[in-house]
Amino acid sequence: MSLRHAVLGLIAEMDGASGYDLLKMFEISLGNVWPARQSQIYGELGKLLDAGLIEVAEEGPRGRKAYRITESGRAELHHWLVDVRSKGSRKDEPLLRVFFLGLVEPEEAQRYLRGHAAGLEKYLDELAALEKGIDWGEDDLSVYGRLVIEYGKRYAAMRRDWFEWASHEIESLNDRGHGQKQPPGTREDSSAGE
Repeated sequence: MSLRHAVLGLIAEMDGASGYDLLKMFEISLGNVWPARQSQIYGELGKLLDAGLIEVAEEGPRGRKAYRITESGRAELHHWLVDVRSKGSRKDEPLLRVFFLGLVEPEEAQRYLRGHAAGLEKYLDELAALEKGIDWGEDDLSVYGRLVIEYGKRYAAMRRDWFEWASHEIESLNDRGHGQKQPPGTREDSSAGE
């Protein structure tokens, strides 16, 4: 997903929204799946204007501008939604670190895993508060926004559960004597005593 299409999609949904309106909607909706700073959003508005994908619908006091999507913008958004295949990201830094947790003490590995589980629990609480704080309707932003929040809740719960499970696995391995660090230059195999 690109910030370009996120901003373009919000403008299509919120005809006549200002940059400030878009920023606030971004924070409560898309910010959970594609975070962006104010400067990035305003920068993208300028690029979309230059590309003819949006236009200024009206100008108000203190330079406030309300935007609307153009026909070219709708065509671009439609093309991205239905024709461009999602790339998806296979990069996951927390799991990359898990892969190498054998290089640290088991207690450190468990602390790392439990820390992620606790962080995900906090994120689930934030999503629940966000969900309660939104006045849901039957409009597209509400319908599809609820789908996205539900995905976030299920994904975070699955990851939290997995990190907790992995921490227990390390604990049980440690209890059975597996994963003990060997001093440099020693061997664990059957030829170690020869």
